[in-house]
Amino acid sequence: MGLFSTPAKVYKPAAEVDLGPDSGEHYISPNVKAPRVAGFLVKMLAWVLETHVLGWIVLSVLKRDNLIYKLVSDAEIPEPPLFTATHAWQAAIPEQQVSVTEPDLSPAERVQAAVACIPADLEPPAAALADGPSFRRWTVRDFHRAYSSGQTTPVMVARRFLAAVEECSGPDLNMGLFISCDPGDVLRQADASTRRYQQGAPLSAMDGVLVAVKDEIDCLPYPTTGGTQWLGSARRCVADAACVAQLRACGAVMAGKANMHELGAGTSGINPHHGSTRNPYNVGRVSGGSSGGSAAAVCAGLCPVALGADGGGSVRMPAALCGVVGFKPTAGRLSNSGLLPLNWTVGMPGILAATVEDTLIAYAAIADQSKPSPLQQPELNLPMLTCTRSMPNIRLAKYAKWFDDSSEDIRSLCGKALQMLRTHYGWESVDVTVPEIEEMRLAHYVTMGSECTASLAKYLDNMDRSEIGWDVRIALSAYGSFSSRDYLNSQRLRCRQMYFHEKIFETADAIVTPMTGVTAYALQDDALSTGELDYINGAALVRYSIAGNFLGLPAITVPVGYDRGGLPVGLQFIGRPWSEAMLLHLAYAMQEACGKEHRKKPKVHYDLLRNQ
Repeated sequence: MGLFSTPAKVYKPAAEVDLGPDSGEHYISPNVKAPRVAGFLVKMLAWVLETHVLGWIVLSVLKRDNLIYKLVSDAEIPEPPLFTATHAWQAAIPEQQVSVTEPDLSPAERVQAAVACIPADLEPPAAALADGPSFRRWTVRDFHRAYSSGQTTPVMVARRFLAAVEECSGPDLNMGLFISCDPGDVLRQADASTRRYQQGAPLSAMDGVLVAVKDEIDCLPYPTTGGTQWLGSARRCVADAACVAQLRACGAVMAGKANMHELGAGTSGINPHHGSTRNPYNVGRVSGGSSGGSAAAVCAGLCPVALGADGGGSVRMPAALCGVVGFKPTAGRLSNSGLLPLNWTVGMPGILAATVEDTLIAYAAIADQSKPSPLQQPELNLPMLTCTRSMPNIRLAKYAKWFDDSSEDIRSLCGKALQMLRTHYGWESVDVTVPEIEEMRLAHYVTMGSECTASLAKYLDNMDRSEIGWDVRIALSAYGSFSSRDYLNSQRLRCRQMYFHEKIFETADAIVTPMTGVTAYALQDDALSTGELDYINGAALVRYSIAGNFLGLPAITVPVGYDRGGLPVGLQFIGRPWSEAMLLHLAYAMQEACGKEHRKKPKVHYDLLRNQ
């Protein structure tokens, strides 16, 4: 036990933990003990933590006060470590109402198979995007129909997109959505797509559709900066990431590199190097992180689909704050090729989209079909959203203490959303206990931080720290303080959580939670040039996201309404391994139950299918 330690927790074997609704297991709401600091205070703290002795003392106090020593470092844990969250295919759990794709289909053919699974769009196009209760977002199919009919062309849309990026990047809005956008490259792609439509030979429904790419994912001709000023030159981008290459094969137009929290080391989307991404619903609020640029670009109407990367809720959290869909499939379902290796065992690409239907289309395009086998991953099942209503006996696991540990508005809206599923579909929620939630959050933080510093060591050991943002310097100091014992005990906790979740999925189809504990909080001026440390809001934002990454489980968030300030609220479904089709069914049902009449138009929004 260390000098600053408290009495350590002694864990009983996982098999002896009661997972029933009346379990005596104690729920620990994150009691984060760290004040919000920004501006000069952030600089002072960074300087202190980077001194050898004083930094060690301060970090030891912080880890003690935030229970890392008690629950992770010094804890007695009977389970062995589990180092990767990979899952064998369980053929005994068949998916309902799915279309099974052949493993040799091209990305474009998979997109067409996905489109066939989607109900016909019955909403009159003239009503779309009007102010008032009929607002909806343009979708992949809307763009495809407009291109096919000659209403507009990919080049015309690309020009409107570039004008919108220029406007929202200017001093009046300063939205901070993109790190880099090459007009010549965007127009070149759009021109090629326009010619295909003129020849009557588009590659797929995604041909000519704009897609923003998080700057953690390789996409030529851009450098991959990871939100930094230095990584793009230290690590050269020489080829498209696998997911980008698959989208290109479908004819999608890569729209540029979306902004992100530097190195993915924060939850706000504040980036002192490239501008802080603002929330289109309220430009005085954060977008979330680290895929905030991708989420905000979709929210603002600049693209119906964007790519993000999710290592700790980094796709789903900003999606919820910006009122769009965020989807992280099972670990291994999407290729990590061309993704910055910041978090080896918890990170992967993810999808942000205007609707669940667009999420399905993008998922079909980028799903990795290179290794379908019983030992690696199953064949790709696409949900037949035309049949969602006929899915019977869905059971949603709900841990009430955890579910209710959110703001009053979120708790109320998510509770009403579950009631709507019960009313419209007859699906029931079942009460369970998900043990050791805070323990899992801390173990994930240790894992993510340890892997981040290890992956960047060859760069960080030979560079001037002044090139790194102040808030990220503090994060890296914390990450670098973790020991091998911290890491190993975290993997023991991962083993326990895998057991708990496997048991819960024996009686439930998915776990349901709010996506975040708070809605988008204020973007304060003192943080714009230095970043900020706001671990209280940060812990609230990641409260429900950790299992998807730490355990490699699929998870999706879908908008269910707005708080009293008009800010979006998301509901999350966490599924058993390889249950992407089930989750998309659930999210689609939730989207339809909430109704299009309740959607609110963001304050910053661009209509790319009409001249404005």
